[in-house]
Amino acid sequence: MVQLLPRLRRFAYAITGSAEKGDDLVQATCERALSRAELWQPGTRLDSWMFRIAQNLWRDRLRSEKRANYADAPPEDMEIAGTDGRQVMDARIALTQVRQAVAKLPEEQRVLVALVCVDGVSYRQAASILEIPIGTVMSRLARARRTLSVQMGED
Repeated sequence: MVQLLPRLRRFAYAITGSAEKGDDLVQATCERALSRAELWQPGTRLDSWMFRIAQNLWRDRLRSEKRANYADAPPEDMEIAGTDGRQVMDARIALTQVRQAVAKLPEEQRVLVALVCVDGVSYRQAASILEIPIGTVMSRLARARRTLSVQMGED
């Protein structure tokens, strides 16, 4: 489980849109997994089980708070390397725009963007983690990429 923490944190950050909320989700996920460890079946993928727990906890939290959009500004302490102040500001603006665009995606697309584009899992692994057909993964990602492209003003 400890080895999964960096991946789980990236995933949580991507679906929540905030480092603070992502860290809270990782903590809740680990607590849930440890308290229900007997439900994990040895021989199955621990990462799939953990990602599924995180996704379910996040959905539950969204339902209880009745919020649909978590597009926070980048953390204050986040530094973007660069020597030209213009480049730094452009990068910050672009990052904010990408985060806002991703936050507007439907949850099922946002989760796949987090798994495949942020965490780097294969389509097959994403399908396994989310327990959906690989064709569904491909079509949702295609729609997400098309939507992001339009929102970012790219051809």
